[in-house]
Amino acid sequence: MKIGIILETKELEKAWNCFRFAVSAKKSGHEVKVFLMGEAVECESLTHDKFNVAEQLAAFITVGGTILACGTCLKSRQLSGSETCPLSTMIDCVKMVEWADKVISF
Repeated sequence: MKIGIILETKELEKAWNCFRFAVSAKKSGHEVKVFLMGEAVECESLTHDKFNVAEQLAAFITVGGTILACGTCLKSRQLSGSETCPLSTMIDCVKMVEWADKVISF
């Protein structure tokens, strides 16, 4: 199955669970893409003793997951895309939704 995930929060536990789900889905044989929108574009730098978002994000990349990050949301925070979270557009989000069999959001 193709699973598209839209993450819109940098709330530690929710973002951590999003990437835990994404890793589990990849390990179960699904194709998974995550689109970061709003404050979620900051996830690459979120660390916490209990809810280490950056660690789960890295694990998702390690298992072959794809991450897209809203360019407008990045720019509004004076951030730029990275190799892990490339700068993307709303058109890329639309294409992900069209590609996916299921879309979930956190």
